[in-house]
Amino acid sequence: MAAPSPTDHKSGKLLGRLTLPESRFVADALRTETVGGVLLLVAAIAALLWANIPAVSDSYADVRSFHIGPASLGLDLSLQHWAADGLLAIFFFVAGIELKRELVAGDLRDARAAALPVIAALCGMAVPAVVYVIVNTVGDGSTDGWAVPTATDIAFALAVLAVIGTSLPSALRAFLLTLAVVDDLFAILIIAVFFTSDIDFLALGGAVVGLALFWFLLRRGVHGWYVYVPLALVIWGLMYNSGVHATIAGVAMGLMLRCTRREGEQQSPGEHIEHLVRPLSAGLAVPLFALFSAGVSLSDHAIAQVFTRPETLGVVLGLVIGKTVGIFGGTWLAARFTKAELNEDLAWPDVLAVAALAGIGFTVSLLIGELAFADDPVLTDEVKAAVLIGSLIAAVIACVMLKLRNRRYRALTDAEERDEDHDGIPDIYEEDNPAYHLRMARIYEDRAAEHRRRAEEAAAAALQTAAGSTAEGDRPA
Repeated sequence: MAAPSPTDHKSGKLLGRLTLPESRFVADALRTETVGGVLLLVAAIAALLWANIPAVSDSYADVRSFHIGPASLGLDLSLQHWAADGLLAIFFFVAGIELKRELVAGDLRDARAAALPVIAALCGMAVPAVVYVIVNTVGDGSTDGWAVPTATDIAFALAVLAVIGTSLPSALRAFLLTLAVVDDLFAILIIAVFFTSDIDFLALGGAVVGLALFWFLLRRGVHGWYVYVPLALVIWGLMYNSGVHATIAGVAMGLMLRCTRREGEQQSPGEHIEHLVRPLSAGLAVPLFALFSAGVSLSDHAIAQVFTRPETLGVVLGLVIGKTVGIFGGTWLAARFTKAELNEDLAWPDVLAVAALAGIGFTVSLLIGELAFADDPVLTDEVKAAVLIGSLIAAVIACVMLKLRNRRYRALTDAEERDEDHDGIPDIYEEDNPAYHLRMARIYEDRAAEHRRRAEEAAAAALQTAAGSTAEGDRPA
């Protein structure tokens, strides 16, 4: 199945109309992400309430610091640690499958089509990092958190759209989705390269052997969850004990799955497994991570710290300003140098609104914040509060901008979904099909005949009523 293509190279249009398979792919993918995003939003709100209501706030700290797991295997971890290193491995496993599909069967397999989302994503990560570094250099703060404002949380962004009741045209939805996939790729690389502790090469070697066995079994066509799930747990445990962040194991296994379809297959193995695992990721893993990570103090003093401490102010400005300027600027530069014209149905303020929406950083931003300031729990919580506040500000700005164009978006969405001949294919994709126009001609002829019949019946009824009135008037008193 083709993935979304933000640029229509045949027509030279930037954010042009998607093909029908691409449009359906985007709709299905974002529908699942939206449900997960709403659950994520609920979990985040629950965590904030639990951590800030005095009567129960102590229990929140006790629960997330509760340790469980086999100490002999180096896995006696707190629940918060299990959520960040264990459950998020499932999230990154799904991200690895999405990335593999994009690379072999989607937009990223074509260098020209990949240029826009890659440039936009790179600029959308580089500019927030630069903003953070500048703020902390000027304010004499720590530059360790430069990567915190670089991530976009697609699920949370879609949850915001669902809450405010705004629907984006398919081209903007495709751009947002592909941008998030590329963003995830670079976030994975940042975690692997910059947040790896001292390496235990024996454990790392064991993890590599396990991954090689995982790949071999896949290539031999071995089936059965009872084979792969235990092996995946062993690989994850070895990766965790090696010092490399354990979520990298999830990404690596996701990238190994085959995401191209062979003859007779309705789904590739990667697509099949993604459909099975994504509900677990979106419905359990990520919300639980949010529940144990988003519970930070939001007292007046804590909020004031967010806007006065350079580390936290850098995160807020990076998400709100850096993301918007980076993505919008990268998109504009890509259009300028490729000489692609923006789709006539859209305007540059639409791109600006989506860029602002991408400033909602949550899951990966919280994770990187924990990794960047692992030795300073107080600063970790303050950075998390900055992520929440920065994401909230970005969401409000994006919502205002999107609402201003919501009537236009609804008109475009209605046009994309209209199917007057009821053949399961939106009419907008059949404009060059003669059979479609013949079907529509018959439909309109049938409607015209029906209206003529109703007009004749109404006229006959009117004559009958008039005749009855005349006869009533001629009757003697």
